[in-house]
Amino acid sequence: MRLILLGPPGCGKGTQSQRLTEKYGIVQLSTGDMLRAAVKAGTPVGLEARDIMARGELVPDDMVVSIVAERIEQPDAKNGFILDGFPRTVPQAQALGRMLEQKGVKLDAAIELKVDEGILHQRIAKRVADMKARGETLRPDDNPETLEKRVHAYRVQTAPLVSYYKEHGLLRTVDGMAPIPEVSAAIDRFLTLEPEACRPAGRVPDARAAQRQDGQGKAAAKPAARARRKAINKGRGRG
Repeated sequence: MRLILLGPPGCGKGTQSQRLTEKYGIVQLSTGDMLRAAVKAGTPVGLEARDIMARGELVPDDMVVSIVAERIEQPDAKNGFILDGFPRTVPQAQALGRMLEQKGVKLDAAIELKVDEGILHQRIAKRVADMKARGETLRPDDNPETLEKRVHAYRVQTAPLVSYYKEHGLLRTVDGMAPIPEVSAAIDRFLTLEPEACRPAGRVPDARAAQRQDGQGKAAAKPAARARRKAINKGRGRG
């Protein structure tokens, strides 16, 4: 099972990723973790990425895809994976698709956790207030200003992936505002549906398949028609 989770910061991707890894025996792959691991391991791609990051530059898409390609070959990813933080843009999704195609691997679904941004802000504010009340240490990005920047970046860069994966018949949209167990159940239903049931609305079936089915239907109808004619002729003969 190979999945991508889509949704703005705070929508619950981390919670659902953890549950999916436990239930289906797949691994969650974070591009940040993979980059750091490649650098630490001293792989050729990792060393090149280290030099780029040391200059304060962004690691190119093709290099990130190469690191993903190396990572999914490892034994713990044989049952599948969830990509976390990648792809973030349509060009990255296209590069990822080409790499997976070369390996003879296909994505099973891109799951969108759809949320109301206004309620999302309220949810984050409540989480911060609860953490403060418990005396817990806040993360640097646990504040409304940072959240708004991250949501804006998602809206501009990553949200177009929803349309991209919808066009490719891979998008599955879930109500991310529902209680966590309901979100989990909705994702499970998508992952266990037959391919035909998952086909997006409006997708036209393969024309050749339709012709084959039509031909089979006509062939099945011929014996019944002959039987009816024979019965009619027999009745006339008795008259």
